[in-house]
Amino acid sequence: MENTLVDMTSKIIDLTDDEKQGIIEAFPIKTFAKDAFLLKEGQISKDSFIVIKGCIRKYYLHDGEEITSEFYTESQTADNIDSLANQKPSKCYLTCCEDTTVAIMNSEKEKAMYKKFPRFKELCLVEMEKVIGTKQEELLVFKNSSPKERYLNLLKERPDLINRVPQYQLASYLGIKPETLSRIRKRISISG
Repeated sequence: MENTLVDMTSKIIDLTDDEKQGIIEAFPIKTFAKDAFLLKEGQISKDSFIVIKGCIRKYYLHDGEEITSEFYTESQTADNIDSLANQKPSKCYLTCCEDTTVAIMNSEKEKAMYKKFPRFKELCLVEMEKVIGTKQEELLVFKNSSPKERYLNLLKERPDLINRVPQYQLASYLGIKPETLSRIRKRISISG
C-alpha cells in the first residue's frame, strides 16, 4: 500500500514492513479544504500535521489584527507545541491557505508508536533538534534584517510562498505593512 508519510520517512531511515504498517495505521492522511481550521485560539491541541501537499498558516490575533508567524508547506510539521506539550489553550490558529493534505500525528498514537517502535522516538528527537536549530537561525536573521532584507531572504529561501498566499499575509509574516511590501517589491523590480 502506497503512503506518502511512509515514503517521506523512508527517505530518512530504512523501515521494516511492520514499521510501515504502524505508520499507516497510526497517522491517517486527510485532505482539508482551503480556509479550514486545524486549530483555533482557545482549543487544546491534540495533533500535529505533516504537510504532504498544500500550505498551512499559523497566526494569532493582536488588537484584532491577524499576525502571521509561520507558513508550513510540503514536508513541514504544523503544530502548536506549547498547547500540545503543556495541554493548555492555544493562543494561535492553524488554517489551510489552500486545499491541504496532511498526515495527522495524534500525540496519544505517537506515544504508542514510540513504545512499539523505540527507534522512532530517537528519529523524532533528531528531526525536532534540526527544526529547532533552523528556527533559531531564522529568528536571528529575521531580527537583524531590514524589511527589504527579509523580503529578499523570503525570495531566496521560500519563493513558493510569493504566489501561494495573499500579499497581506506575507507582509504580516515579514513584520511589515502591506503598503511597505508593495514599495519594496516595486523598488526591487525597478532595480533588478
